[in-house]
This record gives sequence, structure tokens and C-alpha cells, in this order.
Amino acid sequence: MKTIREPAREVPIVAAADVVVVGGGPAGIAAAVAAARNGAQALIVERYGYLGGLASGGMVLLLDDMCDQAGRTVGGIGHEIVERMAAAGGCVVPPLEECFRQDEELWWKWARWGFEDFYARTSPRPTTYGASFDPEVWKQVSHEMALEAGVVLRLHSWFSRAVVEDGRVRAVVVETKDGRQAVEGRVFVDATGDGDLYASAGAPHVTGAYMMSLVHRLADVDVERVIQFEREHPQEARLLNQEVKRIFGGSWDFWWLRTPRRGVVWCNTPHIHGLNGLKVEDLTHLEVEARRRFVKAAGWLRTHFPGFERAYVLDAAPQAGVRQTRLLLGEYVLTKQDIVERRTFPDVIGRGRDYYIPYRSLLPRQVDGLLAAGRHYSATPEAQKISREIPPCMVMGEAAGTAAAMAVRAGVDPRDVAIGELQERLAAQGAILGSPIAATARYGGEGA
Repeated sequence: MKTIREPAREVPIVAAADVVVVGGGPAGIAAAVAAARNGAQALIVERYGYLGGLASGGMVLLLDDMCDQAGRTVGGIGHEIVERMAAAGGCVVPPLEECFRQDEELWWKWARWGFEDFYARTSPRPTTYGASFDPEVWKQVSHEMALEAGVVLRLHSWFSRAVVEDGRVRAVVVETKDGRQAVEGRVFVDATGDGDLYASAGAPHVTGAYMMSLVHRLADVDVERVIQFEREHPQEARLLNQEVKRIFGGSWDFWWLRTPRRGVVWCNTPHIHGLNGLKVEDLTHLEVEARRRFVKAAGWLRTHFPGFERAYVLDAAPQAGVRQTRLLLGEYVLTKQDIVERRTFPDVIGRGRDYYIPYRSLLPRQVDGLLAAGRHYSATPEAQKISREIPPCMVMGEAAGTAAAMAVRAGVDPRDVAIGELQERLAAQGAILGSPIAATARYGGEGA
């Protein structure tokens, strides 16, 4: 490959903080808010002009992996954002009394919201606890939470590289409209989703791959008519759904789900395999090919599927739906067996669905002053595929931010934080480290 040589230059240091979080997605929001609430000066560096990452910009509009058959397993900041969005009229959650029950009427009421136990082998599947939200409400609520906590936001700042001295991250360099800039910190949290920071800092990692999507929404859908048609004509509906999924070229069983906005449905599809989320060429192909497919699907739906006669593409996610790229080789690498066998750990910092996350899986090897939180945490590719949902990523973020603040206060590296004290702080903040607690939300129906 031909190369060019860049001239050496001085990069201005434009900001400094105790805890610098790179990436303002779900894990990054939780990390920064937790750090600030625990007394640290916290700052978020985010490449887009809003917070939320794949939750808002990627329009992954369903929160799952936050309960098991006994109750809610994700608390803390992850649960708080659900409550705030529901209070703002932008989030739907099934009431507790209708969760964890196998009932056909409840299935028809809640399945198209995504509130069913995907792992159950019964029919109908039991209703489960989850949350369906509007992406703009997520942006607004996450901004409010960050600013209320005193977090400094530096948006429109694209991470470029880590500055490492004596094995410790000292600063990050970002690209902006105003040129290259540097931000100093005492502890850093890599919440980029792709491990950009820890890879630049030299932390060991591997690279995996999983299907990618460009999520979109359809508007002017007669949702109740669609559901009635599917219920009254199951065989015909099954054939129609098979055909639209063929056009998409890859989809979950439910290619559309309801949203809090009347007449708007969420399509977490098409799924496109064989792409690398770190390659410009592959990301470009995803944008072009996915749009071609869902525009074609929308036209077909208007002609063939009752209830979609007036449907049109409302919007597509501004961020590509990347599920797996770099994975940290941390102090502990979570395995698929850890997850399916529900193994817990002495240094557990939270839960996903029915699995547990150890603090060591957030700690890079060979690099100090750094934590990782989000889908790029330390797990095997097989384990990451079943533990990468937004709620557990927020669990990791809250733990990383809390630990970072503790490290700053004690003047130690994050790997030397007192685990017992960290667990006590997390529990006091509402995190669930052991047995699930009953869901307390009572939200339902359509939002404004």
C-alpha cells in the first residue's frame, strides 16, 4: 500500500478531567454519570452530535436481557433511564402483573412490542419484562442525566489515538472541525463499542464478526389491522412474512415491532453477513445495500400486506448496526459456558439476563488508567453474541464509572480498586449483583 508522511505537529490540550469517557453510547452515558455522581470530574468525548450511540443513533429501540423468569435483573442507571423515558411519554414497559406468564391473550398484547421470552421453548412464549422507546426521547433523557450530574460534553469529537506514557493512558487525541485536539485525564473509560481506545493504547484484544444491520422505521402503518390479520389468517400471514423477510435477506422471527409512536413500526433488519465493522468499504456497502433492500420491501408491503397500504420509510438509523468487532483480552475473558451455566464471580459487578459480569472483564492487560465498558468488553466471540445487549452494557458502564471515580479518589489504578467497596457502592446505587428483584414499572399502552 502506498503511504504519505504526515509532518509532526503540536496538538493543543483543550480539556482535562478526572474521568474521561470515550464514547457517549449507553455504556458511556452510564459510566460518565456514575463517575460524576461519585464525586469525579467526568467528561464524555463523542463523535456524533448526541448521546445514545446504538440506542438512539443506531435505533436499537428495544431493551431486553434485563430480566430472568423471576424478575428484573438490571437496575441502577440502566433502570433509571427507562423510568425517565416512560415519564416523558417515550417508553412502553409491560406492567409487572402481566410479566412472566404464559398466556395467549397476553402474548398477542405484548409480543409485537418484543416483550416475549425469546429463549423459551413453549408456545406461546411467556411475556417478559423489557422496554420499547423512542430514540429522540433517549437522546433528551440521556443529555439531561449527564448535565444534571455535572458531566462535561465534548460532542462532534472523533477519537483518533491514545497517548500512552510509561504504560498508562495520559490523554486522547480527537479529530474535530477545529483540527486535532487533546483531552487529558486521570482515568479513561473506553466506551467506543469497537475498542478503539484500548486498541490504540496497545491492550491485547481479538477481532470477531457478526451480522450487521441498518435499522429503519416505517410510518403510517395500521398496526392493529396488521395484528388482527395475522391472528385471523395465520397461514396467509406466515407466507407474507416469509416473503418480506426474503426481500430483506435476513431478519429475526419478528421483522417488525411496535414503537411508542402511533402508526410507526421498528424494523431491526436487514441482516447482512460477512462484513467487517472496522472497514470503510464494508460499512459503505452496508449503507447502500441495506437501503436498497428496505426500500424494495416497503414497496412490496404496500401492495401485498394488509395494514401496510400507506406505509413508507420514515427514517433509517444514522449509525450502522455493528454488533461485534474488537473484543478485549482482559484480566478475565467471559466464556459462553460462564453465561449458559449462570456462573457468578467474587468480583461480580452486575447482571444481564441470567448471567453475571465480573469486574476483571472490564480491565485491560498491560495498560493502566483504563477500563472498558460495552459490547467490546472481555468475552469470547461466542459469549459476546449472547451478552451484548444495551442493558448489560449500561451495567458495565455504571461499574466502570464508579470504579474510575474510586480510583481517582484513592490515587490507585482501576485494577487496584477495593472490590468489596465497589460492590457496596453499586448496590447502593440500585445495581443488582445477585438475585433479581421484582419489576416496579407500571407503564403500558402507547405514548404520546
